[in-house]
Amino acid sequence: MTDASRGGAVSDGSARWERAADLFADWRAGETRAIDDLVRLMTPVLWHVVRAYGLERSLAEDVVQSTWLALVRASESVADARAISGWLTTTARREAWKVAKGHRRADATSDEILEPMLPAQESAEAEVAASDESRRLWAAVGTLDERCRRLLRVIAFDDRPDYANLAGELEMPIGSIGPTRRRCLVKLRAELVRTGAATEGDGDG
Repeated sequence: MTDASRGGAVSDGSARWERAADLFADWRAGETRAIDDLVRLMTPVLWHVVRAYGLERSLAEDVVQSTWLALVRASESVADARAISGWLTTTARREAWKVAKGHRRADATSDEILEPMLPAQESAEAEVAASDESRRLWAAVGTLDERCRRLLRVIAFDDRPDYANLAGELEMPIGSIGPTRRRCLVKLRAELVRTGAATEGDGDG
């Protein structure tokens, strides 16, 4: 599989989308580690999508994080695992466009450049719905403690997190990072339910 990073090109085509579909299906089937592999696989793609809209690094990181958090909330809305790549890239594109427009940096040629790199996209109606979900997600994330916010931020946009350094920064054992991440996601889901941004069944699977 062709390597892809924030500084390189994304060029491995359909093999990446097929792998993403398998990982997403495994995650929903209960294999919790599959989401980590999905994040590592797709974050470089999302990074390229977002940066194509002219966003600076910090804004791009926020958009990529928002995309992964949106998946946590709305995973059950992706009926077909094969659609996960399109769902992720569409969510990232929609949020990047919104942020870029807000900062007066939207590039009208971005879609022409990106289109050959991306799988089929969702409808405009789905993009609008995802935008609202993103705003609610960010509000919920802001209620979490600092450790959860930092941990979720790292796993959202870092394709290969340095668990040793992360453990030191967060003052936690390396082996507890995974369980802590899961607890943070549970807290996030609980906050979304409490505010009415999600229902009890959202994200189960």
